[in-house]
Amino acid sequence: MTAVPRAPGRPTRRGVLRAGGVGALAAAAGGALSGCAADTASGVGADGRVTIQMWHGQNDTAAKVMKNLAAEFERAHPKIRVDMGGGVLADTMLQKVTAALASGSYPDIAYIFGSDLANVARSPQVVDLTEKVHRGPMPWRNFHAPAREAVTVNGKVRALPALLDAMAVICNKKVFADAGVDLPKPGWTWDEFTDIARRLTSPAKGRFGTGWPGTGDEDTVWRLWPMVWDLGGDVIAEDGKSIGFEKAGPRALEVLKRLADDKSVYIDPKPGSEQLDQVFLSDRMGMSLSAPWALPDIVQAKLDYHVVPMPTFSRRPVTISGPDTWVLFDNGEARAKAAYEFASWLTQPTQDSRWDIEAGSLPLSRRSEDRPAWREHAARTPGMSVFTEAVTSARVRPVHPAYPRLSRSLGQAIIAVLLGRKSPAAAVRSCAEESNAALLIPR
Repeated sequence: MTAVPRAPGRPTRRGVLRAGGVGALAAAAGGALSGCAADTASGVGADGRVTIQMWHGQNDTAAKVMKNLAAEFERAHPKIRVDMGGGVLADTMLQKVTAALASGSYPDIAYIFGSDLANVARSPQVVDLTEKVHRGPMPWRNFHAPAREAVTVNGKVRALPALLDAMAVICNKKVFADAGVDLPKPGWTWDEFTDIARRLTSPAKGRFGTGWPGTGDEDTVWRLWPMVWDLGGDVIAEDGKSIGFEKAGPRALEVLKRLADDKSVYIDPKPGSEQLDQVFLSDRMGMSLSAPWALPDIVQAKLDYHVVPMPTFSRRPVTISGPDTWVLFDNGEARAKAAYEFASWLTQPTQDSRWDIEAGSLPLSRRSEDRPAWREHAARTPGMSVFTEAVTSARVRPVHPAYPRLSRSLGQAIIAVLLGRKSPAAAVRSCAEESNAALLIPR
C-alpha cells in the first residue's frame, strides 16, 4: 500500500516511486497499443467478442497470477478477451497513463496507486462507478472501510479496489535474542520503540534497531501518518486549505530525531527500500515497519520473525492502509461494460482470496476473509492475523489531487530530520509553506 524487494507476489511498491520521462512514455504507450489484436476500434470483433486491454502493473509471480485469473475469466466469459499486453510496472504507471490519455489511446483498465487516483480521476475518460457498485454481485458494502475510502473521490466511486494492506512492525527474532531484548507486545508506545531500537543497535556488529526509507518519496512518508493521526493531527486540515499536522508533525518527527540521534536507524538511500529489506533479512536490523507483502520474502528466507501492531502514543490501535486501485477508462459502451465485468469479477471473494494468497495482500472484504483458502493461509503464516486485525483500525491517505505534492514536501522534511539538517519544528514549517500552496488546487 503499497517498496520492498521485487520478490514474488507484488508490484514494486510503495506509492509515488516515479521514473522515466513523459516523452518516452508517450512513445511507449503508442507502440504498445499499435500492436493490439485486429479488432474494430470499438473492441468488438466480427464474432461479437469484446477485447479489453488491461495494464496490470505487476511483475514476477503477481503477473503470472493475474494472467491465470484472466484466463479463468475468459473460459467463463467466452465473449470477452482480456489483452494484458502493454503497460508498465506500477511504479511508472501514472506517467504512462497520463501520456496515453493525452494521445487518446488508453487502456480499459489500469493499476493505479491510491495516492494517484485523485489526479487520474480528473480525466473525463475515467468511468464513474458510483451507481454500478451498488448493483449486482459487487460486494461493495462488505469491503473493508479503507478499500471503499481509497476509491472514493469527492463522494463518487472512481475505481475498484485492487489491493489492500496494513502496516505493522515485523521483528527479527534472532536480532532480539542476540541483543538480549524481549520482543514487544501489543499496546507498546513509540517511546518503547525508540528505546528498543537503541538497545538492539550495535555499531561493532553493523546492526541497527530499525530502518527508514531515505529517498523522500511516498515510501518515506506513509510510515509517518499513523503517528500524526494518533496525535490528533491529519494530513489535510478540515478547511481543506492547509496541512493538518502543524502541531502533530513536529511531535511525530521527534521520534525520527531520537532514532537518528541514537544512530539506531538505517537510512536506505535508494528508491524501493530494497537495501533496507536486505539489511533486515541479513540479521542486521531488528524491526521493520512494513506490510503483508513483505512476508513472502521473509518466509522464503526462513527468517524467524514476530509481528506486532504499530506502537502508539495513546496505546489505542492506529495504523495506515495504502490500498491500490483498478481504474476503468471509457473506450465505448461495449468495452467499458466488459472491463467492469472483469474488474468486478476480480473483487469477488473466490478470486480476491486467491489473489491475496498468491500475491501477498489482504482480503478486500469480510467475505474474502471467510473463504476456507484464506483461513488456511492465514493460519499457516505467522503474524498474518496481526495484519488482518490491523485493517479494522487503519486509516487511508486523503484521495486529493494535491496529495502527491504534499507527500514530496513532507518526504524532504523527514529526510532533513533524519540527516540532522533541520529540527522537527523547522522541517514542518518548510513543509507547510509548500504544501499549503499545493492545496489551492481545486478539487
